[in-house]
Amino acid sequence: MADEPLVLGIETSCDETGVGIVRGTTLLADAIASSVDEHARFGGVVPEVASRAHLEAMVPTIDRALKEAGVSARDLDGIAVTAGPGLAGALLVGVSAAKAYAYALGKPLYGVNHLASHICVDQLEHGALPEPTMALLVSGGHSSLLLSTDITSDVRPMGATIDDAAGEAFDKIARVLNLGFPGGPVIDRYAKEGDPSAIAFPRGLTGPRDPAYDFSFSGLKTAVARWIEARRAAGEEVPVRDVAASFQEAVVDVLTRKAVRACKDEGVDHLMIGGGVAANSRLRILAQERCEAAGIRLRVPRPKLCTDNGAMVAALGAEMVARGRSASDWDLSADSSLPVTDPHVPGREREHGHGHSHSHDHVHEVSKDNLYS
Repeated sequence: MADEPLVLGIETSCDETGVGIVRGTTLLADAIASSVDEHARFGGVVPEVASRAHLEAMVPTIDRALKEAGVSARDLDGIAVTAGPGLAGALLVGVSAAKAYAYALGKPLYGVNHLASHICVDQLEHGALPEPTMALLVSGGHSSLLLSTDITSDVRPMGATIDDAAGEAFDKIARVLNLGFPGGPVIDRYAKEGDPSAIAFPRGLTGPRDPAYDFSFSGLKTAVARWIEARRAAGEEVPVRDVAASFQEAVVDVLTRKAVRACKDEGVDHLMIGGGVAANSRLRILAQERCEAAGIRLRVPRPKLCTDNGAMVAALGAEMVARGRSASDWDLSADSSLPVTDPHVPGREREHGHGHSHSHDHVHEVSKDNLYS
């Protein structure tokens, strides 16, 4: 246990300031400060509000995580941070904080990919990821099917949303139904009391000539909104619970159908589901049913680990350390559109073939004794 890497992870891609600490694949701390209430009155995340909230929450949240884990910052083997994708300003706060702590502590810095982190977090609950693993990531900003043969170096996109992500559709339909923000949890709650077959809403991109693994929820969102508007225009009551259940069923039907198909086509017998929408109860039930029928093993982390958190970043950082991946350089920058094919942002090798030397090594030697007490 003691020789497993002890890594702190910082996540600020959207409206959650997450700080996690892991030792190997064991979760020691998962501290979160959310600014969701500050965005609720706008009906969605406001980037500038999120950035300022991260700035205020960063140091207290890191202190809380260290205390919860019962470790000293000096004990860490590395600092990992989400370098992208996400909101540029929000990412910058996290990257800047990670650089400051890594510099002061004399520790290696690892800029990692938000989506790859969502896959890797499952190791904290179910142990090492099988290779290969198919991952279905569904959140407010992403609906993606990814094939991972090595979470630190080889993640291949199979399919993605071509318009609205699933989480965005949940938020927009919740707004049309006057249910508030965020939409995912509240629609899930109302749907439990509704009839999922009450209204036949469309399933996007499921025709024989459509892309097999891509997603589209814009048409569904429009169809649901028009159905609701038509009822209101006719002076009829909108059956909120049935609408929520039927809409939710249309989303999870498409997500699970395509994910299982991708597993079968690629000969992969493990499916991992992550991202905020993975907390949806109906998605979990339907995915389990379809995976069992297809002989596929389903892995879904507990809901708290599905939403954005620092634990997932720490988990991927620890894997980078364990596999000897190179640390990032001091000029690491936030990249709002970092492709998932880059699970992390490695440092550049020094010229003249000096192997593993990185620009931060000599700086750490100078700084580590006097910048952090």
